[in-house]
Amino acid sequence: MQRLGRLCAVLVSGCLARALLAQAPLTWDEVKSQFEAVNPTLQAAQATIDESRAAEVTAFLRPNPEVSLTVDGLQVGSNQGVWRPLTGVLETPAVSYLHERRHKRELRRDSARESTAIAQSGYSDQERTLLFDLRTAFVNTLQAKAVLQNARENLDYWDRELKVNRERYQAGDLALVDLNRLELQRVQFESDLQTAMVNLRTSKIQLLALLNSRTPIDRFDVTGPYNFTEALPRMEAFRDAALESRPDLKAAIQNVDLAKINHQLAVANGSTDPTFSLWYSNNPSFANIYASQTIGGSISFPLRIFDRNQGEKARTQIDIGRNERLRDAVQAGIFSDVDSAYVTLVSTLNLLRPYRDKYLKLAEDTRDRISRAYRNGGASLLDYLDAEKAYRDTRLAYLNLIGAYLTAAAQMNQAVGREVM
Repeated sequence: MQRLGRLCAVLVSGCLARALLAQAPLTWDEVKSQFEAVNPTLQAAQATIDESRAAEVTAFLRPNPEVSLTVDGLQVGSNQGVWRPLTGVLETPAVSYLHERRHKRELRRDSARESTAIAQSGYSDQERTLLFDLRTAFVNTLQAKAVLQNARENLDYWDRELKVNRERYQAGDLALVDLNRLELQRVQFESDLQTAMVNLRTSKIQLLALLNSRTPIDRFDVTGPYNFTEALPRMEAFRDAALESRPDLKAAIQNVDLAKINHQLAVANGSTDPTFSLWYSNNPSFANIYASQTIGGSISFPLRIFDRNQGEKARTQIDIGRNERLRDAVQAGIFSDVDSAYVTLVSTLNLLRPYRDKYLKLAEDTRDRISRAYRNGGASLLDYLDAEKAYRDTRLAYLNLIGAYLTAAAQMNQAVGREVM
């Protein structure tokens, strides 16, 4: 009983260890969430947004006042043998402040805020591109899993066929040369299986790199539907969604707004800003002999005769037109992206439907019929091998078409700027 108890304990601990080592397959939403949380490229882009927010504080700061102290009347020589250098010294403390007119400070703040908004749109656009790479790697992993499963099923099927034909050979119903040819055909199925295993590991490595994860490949897996949907909205619906969602178009529009704000700021910087000064003196004033403590003030401003910021005014006005043209170019590119993705989807669906409804069943039925005919002497070995190859190729082409459809769906999501498929 004690041995039985120890054996049970060992088995239970082994099962628990395997359960701890195993990792539940990740869905697309889980992969996406993990990617957004740990991807270093996105984290670096987020830091750019934080830097831009800090620049908003700098842009809205007021000019610092200036404080000065003027000392006059220091005695540099003796008077009748008496030297008192600090007697009768005039100290004049003063403060001055530059007053900015024409809302320069507010315009700098608005410009900085618009730059932050552009940085946020740039972050979203970079995320859009990286999510396409992530979705492609995810689809490639699902495709590799489907191809691997298909390779295993083909190998299992061929092993069953070999078992039947070995029995035929033992019964004297099959020539040795034909059996050897069937045995040699198994190499192709083994090769397909090994190739599928390598492709699956390669796809997982690419996906783990995007997730910045050090999870061992054997413990990492993903899951999701590997199929296609026939329902496809109209192209105009995708175009409208893209115009509403694409972050690069939003950034292009924001660049136009920023150019307009910078032009307003350039015009404001061409205006004159006065400097107000105020000082105090504890000494008789030449202007008023009865006053020993006096205050005074002044206002000064530059004469904008030559430099009225003409160059910046012209440059920022040109920059508005340049950004408007760039906005139009981005919009045209969006239509091109959506149209290309839509055509790819339609083309792939046109191929998938006949494969699912006709060719898969036809290839399987042909293989089974020729297999039975070969066993009964009604078909040659070459016919049987050709039928088996046709079925294997048709099945593999169907799985690859589903992968192409899912990749085209990811391309459409990228073209629109959000998940619509």
